[in-house]
Amino acid sequence: MHVATSSIEKKHFGTLSSGEEVSLFILKAGSFQASFTDWGATWVSLIMPDKEGQKDDILLGFSTLSGYVGKHPYFGSTIGRFANRIGGARFVLNGIGYQLWTNDNCNHLHGGRKGFDKFLWNYELSAFDGEPAIRFSRTSPDKEEGYPGTLYAEVIASLSSLGELHLHYYAETDAMTPVNLTNHAYFNLAGEGKGTILDHELEMQASMYLPVDQYLIPNGEICSVEGTALDFRCPKRIGRDIQEVGNGYDFCYIIDKDRLPLKTFALVTEPSGGRSLSISTTLPAVQFYTGNNLAGTFGKSGSIYYKYAGFCLETEMYPDSPNKQNFPSCILLPGMPWEHETVYKFSLQC
Repeated sequence: MHVATSSIEKKHFGTLSSGEEVSLFILKAGSFQASFTDWGATWVSLIMPDKEGQKDDILLGFSTLSGYVGKHPYFGSTIGRFANRIGGARFVLNGIGYQLWTNDNCNHLHGGRKGFDKFLWNYELSAFDGEPAIRFSRTSPDKEEGYPGTLYAEVIASLSSLGELHLHYYAETDAMTPVNLTNHAYFNLAGEGKGTILDHELEMQASMYLPVDQYLIPNGEICSVEGTALDFRCPKRIGRDIQEVGNGYDFCYIIDKDRLPLKTFALVTEPSGGRSLSISTTLPAVQFYTGNNLAGTFGKSGSIYYKYAGFCLETEMYPDSPNKQNFPSCILLPGMPWEHETVYKFSLQC
């Protein structure tokens, strides 16, 4: 059987109002193709065949740069300095209070007014274990969005011919600061723009979750999913119990420790085309979100994304952990790098 060779291609993606050029990088390996842009270190697409050989892009997003530069629901964005929410948009470190930008009611969400998704990153094309790869990096200055310390961050994305997309995160700081990096990809394994994800089947080895208040800030408790609509430890349709959780799923789950590090904790399958996605990570938690607030967003090639058009599984530290002493610490210290990895494996079910 002939297998296409691995490669990486750079293309012009657009020009910012500042005159800076933005590029699109296409990683090809076997029958898989992943695209990223240096604007926001954003994951733009993932193209793969279904069981009939039909190729589709299974990531929600935009065909052109203009969609990513404008306001959007973080399609494929690299999120930082802190993914998810920080309650009251403030925290205290060593007795000093830090006020962050408020951009989600009275709280801080996904890095604030101008998070990592709204910057042009540096890039370097390379190979990672022999597979096409790209390294994105940027330096976040002291007091950016209110955070202390100068933070250097990088993300390495690599694609294998086996359908594994690796995202390797690295950060270092010159002063104590919270760090929580993730990617906010929205998946629809039937193909972007092809209906909802309610018939996708999810199995997730996460026995505990974080209850939240009306603003989606954890209340500090850690509760069992046993007997609730949040229990996905046995495979079930995403839509089966979704009406029991109100608007849809938007919860942080604690990944069972025997699945860490880098053992598959989540498996999603789409029955009609046979595509599946398994995810492993070194991070302790994952935000499962079902695109509850998508409401007619114009996407790629004429697609329109309505409610439940995609799902997110955002591997992360616990939300609001700077303010919760019983949560694992997200505080990065000088001389002690923050280093984590998430692996997305795309395949076909027999």
